[in-house]
Amino acid sequence: MKKKLIVFIAAFFLIANAAPAIAEPLDAEVIGDVLISRPAGLVSIVLGTALFVVALPVTIPSGSVSTVGRVLVMNPIEFTFVRPVGDFDYRLGTWPPETSDTEQ
Repeated sequence: MKKKLIVFIAAFFLIANAAPAIAEPLDAEVIGDVLISRPAGLVSIVLGTALFVVALPVTIPSGSVSTVGRVLVMNPIEFTFVRPVGDFDYRLGTWPPETSDTEQ
């Protein structure tokens, strides 16, 4: 019984010392982004998509489908899934990246 306890304690300390330390603590921006902004972004995607579908009869004749689609659907998707976590200075409208003729 004593041998098992000593082996367990030795293994515990070896594993505890081998675990990497956290490089930097989480700041309030990251926590707020993950807990509040990303879920709000998911809700805005759903609501924006529904509003986009409702607005289609008006946007098709006026030729503004792409503008309304970008504002109501693409910007919330970019805010939620493309923007780096905690980066509230990210400029929306930069995704998807433009491709030049030489890349095609």
